[in-house]
Amino acid sequence: MDLALLRTFVTVHRAGSFTRAAALLGLSQPAVTSQIRTLERQLGRPLFLRQARGVTPTTIGDELAHKAAPHLDALVEIAETGLDDESYLRSLHLAGPPEFTAERALPALTELTGEDGQGFALRSSFGTAEEVLEGLAAGHHDLAISTARPRGALLTATALCDEEHVLVAAPGRAEQTGRAEQTGAETARHTGAPALKDVPVIEVHESLPFVSRYWASVFDSRPAAPGTVIVPDLRAVLACAVAGAGLAVLPRYLCEAALERGDIVALHEPAVPPLRTYFLAVRTGTLAMPHIARAHDRLLRAAADWC
Repeated sequence: MDLALLRTFVTVHRAGSFTRAAALLGLSQPAVTSQIRTLERQLGRPLFLRQARGVTPTTIGDELAHKAAPHLDALVEIAETGLDDESYLRSLHLAGPPEFTAERALPALTELTGEDGQGFALRSSFGTAEEVLEGLAAGHHDLAISTARPRGALLTATALCDEEHVLVAAPGRAEQTGRAEQTGAETARHTGAPALKDVPVIEVHESLPFVSRYWASVFDSRPAAPGTVIVPDLRAVLACAVAGAGLAVLPRYLCEAALERGDIVALHEPAVPPLRTYFLAVRTGTLAMPHIARAHDRLLRAAADWC
């Protein structure tokens, strides 16, 4: 079987589209379509179902991708490494949410970049859960940190850690809501949402993902106030909260220092705080590559101190 055909097939399987696969491979779409048809004729089975938008693998297609992809990745690794392993510095490509990746993952992995003889060059990119998992499946990344567990056999995910969310505001805002002295879980459940309904909200998106999730979990309701400040980075959300712009829901690891300094205060402490789980994902089979395996293991060990 022609390895070039298998490479095109795996790329289409990961990209979910002949068009995206063609761009990744540097080929024309007709060339990709022709190669997939050739492979299907050789196997005597259809590998993809053509949809209005992209393609969906058949059962045979999924089975072939699961078997072939790790071996093709290993061949690419060999080709990129060359014969002189000692003179080659492998690159590790990590993708994840900007705040968690910057504050947690990258500091843990930079310890490995300088190790004599076993270090690697580190490359990172940020994105949503959907973006980083799509990039991982398409071969753009080696590791992905995501708040969503990937589906299917192409990607393998391990729970990394849980992130506790805290409802915070500057002390002045807390005094305005009458929440400065009321921190009991039951008090918060019964009076928290009404007391906070007129407080401006700082969020990362117009849909208020963090605040809405918190309100649903703690108050069993929806937030009444719209977003007053929308900025797509939780570190900027924290800065705006410290400045007194309104309330925010933040990961505890990100705002712990500000809480200790008194720059912000927790508006209440629910008995069961809302949590969000992070997953560490790889393409199935790629943990056979030493540099990916070492980075994967380092993140899992570091996460034991993050929880």
